[in-house]
Amino acid sequence: MEIEFWWLLALPLFFAMGWLAARIDIRQIVHESRALPRSYLSGLNFLLNEQPDKAIDAFIEAVRIDPQTVELHFALGSLFRRRGETDRAIRIHQLLVDREDLSEEQRLQALGELGQDFLKAGLLDRAEAVFLRLSGTRVADVASGYLLEIYQQEKEWDKAIAIARSLPEHEGVHWRREIANFHCELAIQALADSRFDIVAEQTAAALAINRRCVRASLVQGDLYAAQGRDEDALETWKRIEGQAPVYLALAAQRIMDAYARLGRIEQGRQLLRSWLERHPSLDLLDELFHWEIDQSGAQAAYELVREELRRNPTLLGLDKLLEAALLAAPAELRVDIDLVKQLIHDHTRKVARYRCETCGFKARQFHWRCPACGGWETYPPRRTEEFDLTP
Repeated sequence: MEIEFWWLLALPLFFAMGWLAARIDIRQIVHESRALPRSYLSGLNFLLNEQPDKAIDAFIEAVRIDPQTVELHFALGSLFRRRGETDRAIRIHQLLVDREDLSEEQRLQALGELGQDFLKAGLLDRAEAVFLRLSGTRVADVASGYLLEIYQQEKEWDKAIAIARSLPEHEGVHWRREIANFHCELAIQALADSRFDIVAEQTAAALAINRRCVRASLVQGDLYAAQGRDEDALETWKRIEGQAPVYLALAAQRIMDAYARLGRIEQGRQLLRSWLERHPSLDLLDELFHWEIDQSGAQAAYELVREELRRNPTLLGLDKLLEAALLAAPAELRVDIDLVKQLIHDHTRKVARYRCETCGFKARQFHWRCPACGGWETYPPRRTEEFDLTP
């Protein structure tokens, strides 16, 4: 194979071009490293040596010398906030906000980060002031989202309603549920103070924005009961079956009390039994179980639970069956029944909790708002065992 003569001339030229390119890259790197402020390199050294306080001081000095390090400070401030070191995050972002040579884009970003720092630190009034400054800017929707969280924490429900209505998608299902619950919070406060006109106004507003709001129906029924209008209260609570049957257990005790005041206990018992048959619920079974024990005795409660276990076998139901059997059993059998009951009860503790449908957080108590993720009505009165049995 013969080698073309011109290749002999091209090879040295290629080597020369490669050497020249390498020299240019090296010079560029050296130039950029010399351009970095000494305080920036010192800050990196302090950070590597686990001296964060000195590192922050060095980085602050670097940003005074070279505005190009602003992005570094945004990253560093966010890192400190995630680590829970909110005082350091506030220090960094406050310095950026106070600078006069920042672009408008950077200033909005710095304000948003500072507001999040205050919120994480629990300084709600200062966080609110920062996010209000962002109203009318291009990040107004994001700021409004944080303001909504602040007003919920501070229980300023009127402000929360106004903010939620201003957010995008507030006409959708998502915001309807939240706004309805804010109205319910106001109604509950008014009911505690016997301001019945405000209760009626707020529950009506909640149902107007979300006709499936079970909580509004519960509070509206409580209003009628407080006014001595038990028939109206019963009709209101019965409406829950058409809204969301899973919440019927929350109305069970209210309904039985109202029927007791009207002298129609048997009618109330039959209503709850029909609900239990159509909408199996461990909480509803529990309410009816205790009512049967108080009114009809242990044997009636035993038969109730036995019948329900045949339709919907659960460990929590078995625990109730053993409780009734223990009360009705002769003395010589109670020790053995109690032993079995304790074994079952120890296991049912794990499946007797409520669970958020959004984040999975579990607790023994029912909440309208999940304590973990903050979602409204994501925490239905269904025990963990019922979730596991749902197809």
